[in-house]
This record gives sequence, structure tokens and C-alpha cells, in this order.
Amino acid sequence: MLGGLLAAGCGSTDSGAASPAARGGSAGHPVTVTDCAGARTTFTSPPRNIVTSNASSLELLLRLGAGDKVIGTGFPPGKGTLPAELDARAQRVKVLGETVIPKEKLLGSRADLYIDTFASMNMGGGMGDTPTEQEFRAAAIKHIYLKSTACAAMSKSPVTDLSAVEDDILSLGAVTGTRAKAEQLVGGMRKKVDAVQRAVGGIPESERPTYFFFDYDAGTKQPMAVCNRQVANAVIGLAGARNVFADCDGDYQQVGWEDVIAKNPDWIQLGVRERGSEAANRKAFDEAEKWLRSNPATRGLKAVEEGQFLRIGSERTTIAGVENADTVERIARTLHPGKVR
Repeated sequence: MLGGLLAAGCGSTDSGAASPAARGGSAGHPVTVTDCAGARTTFTSPPRNIVTSNASSLELLLRLGAGDKVIGTGFPPGKGTLPAELDARAQRVKVLGETVIPKEKLLGSRADLYIDTFASMNMGGGMGDTPTEQEFRAAAIKHIYLKSTACAAMSKSPVTDLSAVEDDILSLGAVTGTRAKAEQLVGGMRKKVDAVQRAVGGIPESERPTYFFFDYDAGTKQPMAVCNRQVANAVIGLAGARNVFADCDGDYQQVGWEDVIAKNPDWIQLGVRERGSEAANRKAFDEAEKWLRSNPATRGLKAVEEGQFLRIGSERTTIAGVENADTVERIARTLHPGKVR
């Protein structure tokens, strides 16, 4: 059986979680995973020295209990931006790059596994001078990806559930030897989402409130829409709402305020990135709301006039992770208070 991080045909609802490739090896190994193009990577034992490309893959490893194997990261989480139980451990991880890890530093890190969220598959804008697959092999570094993010723009169909996120968690659990914890995390996610679905899943599409994710930190001159290949599209839909830009194919797309005005959403999420403290977050949310209320182009929107804002951080909505399920709950409780408690 084959599967894993970035299983071929990602974006489907079929399970892509890694499974043992054959008998033998250490407990639960060997494990084979595939990338978006179907290339296979086999692990005969759990990796000992892991480098992560950014905070999202680092957070997943910390939640799995494999954080002690992480020897470095790029795009590190700011202090206080992760849940308290993870933050202290995240801050102890060596920072190899404040953004994309320089090629020489990554290849010389002595890692045996690099978990890539965007860069080398030209996701996220072709970020940085990343090593070639030949260079990874020469440095004895296995190179895998998070399918729920790196495959998003390549998906052939809209993302309407969290199966790709769940598969990433299960695959990382299989690769790192933390399968039981991975199953526990995924089980918790499914329990929350299933409860919401029982309450709001039957609401006809035409009766669902419309919803705009306002990525305040991406800039206000031209809004950045989350499209139907982005995990946020699934989060919004599972919560019983309609993403106003679900008709745009891809993960993100710059649009004009005239496009938002034409959609006239019922609800607007103030998409603010974690600032590291409640006070700093509150200030950023206040700024985002003030901008919408004062800008001539947006102050007449239904959601603005009626004060229908949700203050939920960007990361837990647009970056694949365990907290996606929590965001489904929060949105559903706000939009459907009589159905979801």
C-alpha cells in the first residue's frame, strides 16, 4: 500500500495517509509516502534529525510528540503565537532562517528529513533558492511535503473537507513513529467537525450565510481572496457558511474591493495573524474593523453595517493544522447559535 504526505491526486477525499510499505524494519516501518507528482520516499526507521520549513510543520511535530527530533526550522513562530503548551518548546528550536532556510545551511544541517510546506514545489510564490532533489540525496536528507498546503493550488477539485489535513497528520505520525498520537489528534478533529455537521450539514446552500475572509495583514489596497483550493474554503463550508469567493479556482487570488462589494457578505472574518499576546491581537483586530468601518468602499457592506465580524486568527483558518477543527466550531457557533452550542 502506498500513500502519505502529498499522495498522488491530492484534494480528493480518499485517504492518503502513509502505511507500511512492507514487513520488516523498526516497529511500524518501513513507511512509504509520495509527493504531488507521485515520487516515492521510503523510511525504514523513524528520522532522528528533522528540519521544518516553517511553523506549521513544526507545530504538527510538537503536537505529535516528535518535537525533540526537530533540530531547526525556517519561518519560526513568534513568541506567544502558538498555544501555551507548545510555545516554550517551539522557542527552543534552532532558527535556521527567519524566512526560507538558505540552501547551504539546510544542506549542512545534518538533518535526515526536511519537511517542506511550500518552497521546492514552487508553491507560495517560488520562495527562495531551495536545493534540488539531487542535492538533497547527496546530503542524505529525505525530502517530503505537506500535501494540504503544497498541493492546494494543484488540486483538480475544490477543498471541501479536512481530509488532506488529517492525512498529513497521520502520515507524519507514521513517519516519525507517533502513529497513536496522530490517530488521537485526528479523532479529536473528526469528533468536533462531525458534531457541527450533524447540526448544520443539512442547511441548503442557498440558505447559508455568505462569508468573506478579510486577510488584513495581506494588505488593504487590494484584498486577497481565499479561493476554493484553500483549506479555509473547507473550514467555512463545514461551519455552515458560503465562502463568497468559492467560485475562484486556486488557493489565493487578488481581487478588487468592487468584487467584495458585489458579493456583499453577511459575515466578515477579520483575518489577523497572531501577534503574540491577547492585547496585541485585540489591537490588530480593532485596527482591521476600524479600517472596514471607515473606508468608503467597505463601510456600506451588510456585514459592516450590522457589525457581523468574527475575530479569529488567520493561521487557524488558512494554515492546515489541528486548530482548523476548532475554527469550524467557532464559526458555526457564531453563525448558527441556535443549532451549535
